[in-house]
Amino acid sequence: MSVLDDKINQHFPGLVVRKDLVKTVKGNAIVPSYVLEYLLGQYCATNDEATIQTGIETVKEILAKHYVHRNESGLVRSNIKEKGRYKVIDKISVALNEKTDAYEAQFSNLGIKKVLVDSATVKAHPKLLVSGVWCIADIEYEFAEDKNVSPWILSTLKPIQLSHFDYDAYVAARQQFSTDEWVDLLIQSIGFNPDMFGRRSKLTQLVRLIPFCERNYNLIELGPKGTGKSHVYSEFSPHGILVSGGEVTVPKLFVNNSSGKIGLVGYWDCVAFDEFAGKQKRVDKALVDIMKNYMANKSFSRGVETLGAEASMVFVGNTRHTVPYMLKHADLFDELPEKFYDSAFLDRIHFYIPGWEVDIIRGEMFSDGYGFVVDYLAEILRSMRNYDYSDQYRDHFTLSSDISTRDRDGINKTFSGLMKILFPQGGATEDEIEELLRFSIEGRKRVKDQLQRIDTTYGEVRFSYQDESGKEVLVTTLEEEEYPSYYHRTVASEESGDNTHQASDVAKAKPSEAQPADPVSESEPEEKHLTFQENQKGISFDDLFGPYLRGACKITVTDPYIRLFYQIRNFMEFLEAIVKNKSQEDEVTVHLITVRDEFKGDLQDESFEKIQESAHTVGIDFTWEFDESGTIHARHIVTDHGWKISLDRGLDIFQHYEMNEAFAFANRLQEFRSSKAFEVTFIKYKPTEVE
Repeated sequence: MSVLDDKINQHFPGLVVRKDLVKTVKGNAIVPSYVLEYLLGQYCATNDEATIQTGIETVKEILAKHYVHRNESGLVRSNIKEKGRYKVIDKISVALNEKTDAYEAQFSNLGIKKVLVDSATVKAHPKLLVSGVWCIADIEYEFAEDKNVSPWILSTLKPIQLSHFDYDAYVAARQQFSTDEWVDLLIQSIGFNPDMFGRRSKLTQLVRLIPFCERNYNLIELGPKGTGKSHVYSEFSPHGILVSGGEVTVPKLFVNNSSGKIGLVGYWDCVAFDEFAGKQKRVDKALVDIMKNYMANKSFSRGVETLGAEASMVFVGNTRHTVPYMLKHADLFDELPEKFYDSAFLDRIHFYIPGWEVDIIRGEMFSDGYGFVVDYLAEILRSMRNYDYSDQYRDHFTLSSDISTRDRDGINKTFSGLMKILFPQGGATEDEIEELLRFSIEGRKRVKDQLQRIDTTYGEVRFSYQDESGKEVLVTTLEEEEYPSYYHRTVASEESGDNTHQASDVAKAKPSEAQPADPVSESEPEEKHLTFQENQKGISFDDLFGPYLRGACKITVTDPYIRLFYQIRNFMEFLEAIVKNKSQEDEVTVHLITVRDEFKGDLQDESFEKIQESAHTVGIDFTWEFDESGTIHARHIVTDHGWKISLDRGLDIFQHYEMNEAFAFANRLQEFRSSKAFEVTFIKYKPTEVE
């Protein structure tokens, strides 16, 4: 067990569970994760292995005995009749029978209906009236001669969610964790391995939680399929509901004017619309108009009466094209149905999650570490809806006066949500506050920039903020940095033939599909300093280093972290870049200075020997040495023809990707991998100055 897992169990005893246990106990039970974790939390919320194994067997036994499989509903009904009373786990919905003036329950898998429910139960759990709730219920059977009387009797009903929690204890325990530890705990709670995500990617995952802790938060995520966009909204919380985008109607979502029955927004904290994208989908314009009013004013009309609600709205959908394709030919909202492709509707969106930055889910990305039992975290997040943290940046930073009220609302709500999730106790440093503020601004800017492409009445906005010294910091989106020549293209600019845009220094200096970078140019290489953002793509060793390696006879690489397989593979790809930039008849000497791995030094030697043998066939004389001093920290590349390349991360600049998938382009071409945040400095020197 890791140091972090020990710490988690120490400060949250009984409230955390090992996340790989869900797959162990689920079997073929078609239930949300929060239902399984509720049961695991009762029996496996410990780090004692023996207790965990006993608890797993108990949970499996409970599911086998009481979870109702639809194809076994007849057998379960027979058990209830023969035993007189039986406990079941099922999704239960309740409706009012106006003819009998009584509430009646329907059991989804068990297949029984018209089961009487007392008013007190309905008042205590009003969500039973909308779409249903997973519950543990005791059912009795008593035959009645009257055919209008149901033989099924509901003895007890308990929704599967936490009944109470100590918020003050949660906040106090948070103070025992560093920010990085807390972020990793939350990522593990979602079910992911934090080692597989960079800082920016972790924040992207946490933004998905904001609708649960921030009232009336409007979020959209569009991107490739298979990235887990809808998982959080279907599995994570008993207070959220995921509905198909094509099944939404005004009565279901808001109100049925005939019956007066309130829809989903009146009962759920978060309503998420799955499969929201699709140009050909038919959408009721009246629904869009009501949604626009609700998303802006937090209210909707029932006849002459105006009602308020607090439900957040989330829209998730798949994209069919790459980002540069969308930017060149349309915009980042292009996949939406025609009725939703409305600037007034889209302007209500507070944050646009760039789904193309999220990796397709792979098995290695799931966590086997400890995280919060999700219904506990769900209740914590729900309680935070009462708080407002949106002003906590104002002691340090001021938003540009160019930013409109609606833009500010989006930025403030995202910032407030992230602060609640990460710093419920307060105490964030100025740098941490700035990181969240900048991220919040970027998400709203992504919305506004696309609106300017869709509707020419939206003017240019300078998304920036000032620190206490008055220094202005301009915020850009990552795709703006990657594809500058496409990003600001509009219909007007195409008609005038003006497709140019002055990119930032980083964008101009980095390789991308949209605009070749300086390192790729054939001109004489120059001294420079480059900064790359996390998740940036279009980067390769050949583009980045090639011009500075060309013509060298001896190259020395100093990097203490060429130890693990993926790091050694990075080094091999660096040698490939050298091969691409030398003539076939030339030979180049490459010397590596690194550190021997404490546990796998033999494998290190074996790998280097194989590289040496292979490199010899392409004109590279590869040698290596292990530094024994323990003082080697700097990472750099030095050539014998006058260049020193300083690398703050060494050659380890790429995030995890599927290395075992032969048909993945990221496995074949570095340009399709997401990068870590890193910096590179190219320094010209006289060869006599460096050994």
